[in-house]
Amino acid sequence: MPFKIFIDGQEGTTGLRIVERLKNRSDIELLKIDESLRKDVNERKRLINASDITFLCLPDAAAIEAVALAENENVRIIDASTAHRTNPDWAYGFPELSKAHRERIRTAKRVANPGCYASGFIACVYPLVSAGIMPKDYPVTCHAVSGYSGAGKKGIAQYEDENRDFQLDSPRQYALTQNHKHIKEMMTISGLSELPVFTPIVDDYYNGMVVSVPLHLRTLDKKLTLAELREVFAAHYEGERFVKVMPICGEGVLSDGFIAANTLKDTNDMQIFVCGNDDRAVISARFDNLGKGASGAAVQSMNIMMGVPEETGLE
Repeated sequence: MPFKIFIDGQEGTTGLRIVERLKNRSDIELLKIDESLRKDVNERKRLINASDITFLCLPDAAAIEAVALAENENVRIIDASTAHRTNPDWAYGFPELSKAHRERIRTAKRVANPGCYASGFIACVYPLVSAGIMPKDYPVTCHAVSGYSGAGKKGIAQYEDENRDFQLDSPRQYALTQNHKHIKEMMTISGLSELPVFTPIVDDYYNGMVVSVPLHLRTLDKKLTLAELREVFAAHYEGERFVKVMPICGEGVLSDGFIAANTLKDTNDMQIFVCGNDDRAVISARFDNLGKGASGAAVQSMNIMMGVPEETGLE
């Protein structure tokens, strides 16, 4: 029998992308809510409890409320909000981090879907901390650029308004007070004991993201050459379908020496780049903020929970 899937918040950017990825699957029965009842708590409760797996594509407070509606002990929930990402009772939906992460997703009743910026940061930092190469109190700095689709409905509308403010033509740095909602997740899941300095930038294109972490190699707990550093990532992500470690940056790896942020848009792929020299390096993750950074990661976790190939509906 098909798995019954409900998406609470299916009209949002992430919800719509999940619907798109599931609509042609024969192993899924998508439970639809009537448009007029989208905010009706009783109808939402009925559909959550009728599902095998429910996706929550809601603001944090609404996601917490929705979890409380799940009275059927067999219902499994994948939450795309920030609400449960650092909750130890929830599995973290990034299976490539370790065998333990993948196994916990497989058996979990509750899975927290990673944040978009956090996905790139953790992909770059977790392998170094877990291998004892980066000390947990390392003063990490992270720079990132994203398309405007991550700005939510209001932000998207501003960018797509033909009479928009001219400043939206330019890349815009934000979260300058260092209170971005992903920072705690970035620290906790990576295994760091100190918060990173995080400088995100939103730019005038729809989707795609690059997250970069610069390193002074002499300050790490293990002295590595650039080639050895790249091998740490190659070993960590060996055999993974969606996370690929690229050759050391150089001729034939990047177009004219640039990492474009929109190259992997509309995919669930992530590429890890190791650039620099034996003194200073930059680790970068390129992916789609709406794919591996949101809806694609959520569907990948669902596939693991269902026991079907992880790439189902994602290629």
